[in-house]
Parts: sequence; C-alpha cells; structure tokens
Amino acid sequence: MTVLTVDVRKKVYANDCCAIENLAFAVQPGEFVAIVGPSGAGKTTLLNLIAGLDREMQGSISFHSGQERRTTPRTSFMFQEPRLIPWLSVQQNLELVLTAQLRAHPVIAMPDLLALVGLAGCAAMFPGQLSGGMQRRVALLRAFIIEPSLLLMDEPFQSLDAPTANQLRILLQELWQRTRPTVLFVTHSLREAISLADRILFLSGQPSRIILDLPIDLAHPRAIEDASVQNLHESILNRYPLLLTGQSTPA
Repeated sequence: MTVLTVDVRKKVYANDCCAIENLAFAVQPGEFVAIVGPSGAGKTTLLNLIAGLDREMQGSISFHSGQERRTTPRTSFMFQEPRLIPWLSVQQNLELVLTAQLRAHPVIAMPDLLALVGLAGCAAMFPGQLSGGMQRRVALLRAFIIEPSLLLMDEPFQSLDAPTANQLRILLQELWQRTRPTVLFVTHSLREAISLADRILFLSGQPSRIILDLPIDLAHPRAIEDASVQNLHESILNRYPLLLTGQSTPA
C-alpha cells in the first residue's frame, strides 16, 4: 500500500505567473480525496504534477510503500474528456492499456467487464457510435482495468446531464470499493465532492494553497441527492460562506 506525499513549494507558469505556492498534503492508501477550488486555482496543474506530466516545480512528490520509496506507482488518469481513440473499438481502447500478460490471461473476461459498467454487447462498437455517457463509462473502465494504486480524476463527469452523471458517480464508488485505489478527484461541485470523498481539500485562488482540509464522515456509498449530503453542504457553506471563492474565513 502506497502513501502519497505532496509538497509543492512553488509552481510558476511560463508567463511567470505563480500558480501554486506552499501547498502540502499526504494521502493514505485507499483514501478518496476531492480537490475543490475556484477557477484558475491550479487544480489540473496539481494533478499533472502528481502524474509526472509536468515536472517544472520547486518541491517534491513522493510515494512510499512501507519502508520503501516508490517513484512509479501504477497510475491511471481520467481526464475531463473521454479521450478514446476513434478508430479503435471499445475493446481495443481497453486492451490498449493492458500488458501482454493481462491481455492473454485476464482476471475478468472482457464481456464481464463491459457488463459490469452497463456496456454489455458494446465491445465491437466505435467511440463515435456511443453516447457521451457511454464513452465516459468506457473511460472509467479503462482507468480501473489495470487496477491502479493511484487514480487521478480531473472533473471526469463535467458536461453530462444530471441523471447520467449521477449514474457514473455510483458506478465510480462501486469500482473504487472493489480494488480501493487512492483517488484524487478534482471538481468544482461541493455536492459532488461530498457525495464521493473521504476528505476534501479546499484550495485558495492563485497562488493556490490548502485553506481547509475537511474529513467527510458519511458512510459509502452516497448519492448526490441524499439528505445527508445536502445537509452537510449547507452546513459547510453556512460556516464558510466564501469557501468556494478561495477564502476560508468563518461566518
């Protein structure tokens, strides 16, 4: 099991704009952490740094397993768009991320995997033949199919209609509870964060830092329309009315 430790002392963009400064936190194995902050707070930048897609920063990002330090955990990244390869079938898009050994000797057969996410019979279809919600289901399955130890999610359900987004949130919780990867989930929606996370990190505006680290003590699974989610949402904003603008001053 791997502990993620993040310490970004400074991240500066090419135009000399300081995006992140003195932002530090640790994530325990199997923990689901949501990251919430105003637009432009550097949430996507932070995920890119953790994923190793961007290495230009002052600070450190490390992964520890017991007494050993690991620099390359098995990581999946689910982006804001599905990013499926249009000329490959659903099955081919999924097999693309698998090792040769897993393709030859899968733990779960592909038809069973597709049925698990509500895509039975869709293996031979191409992305252009799928609805937006179906494409996100493929992207979600692709993120979990390698059984990552770290899953990074950058507003993966944005632009979807409410019923489809709700279905995918429930599916995400089901998949997460099967293998328990560590999850960092970026969202603008406080209700979405409460409905999914064990803990929420609230960011300030630029240069972003953590202004509130809030544990969520609600049993899983949760739905965004649950009364407990709504009540906690109201309670947080009543106590911190400017929190979503990047300020943590209590009322």
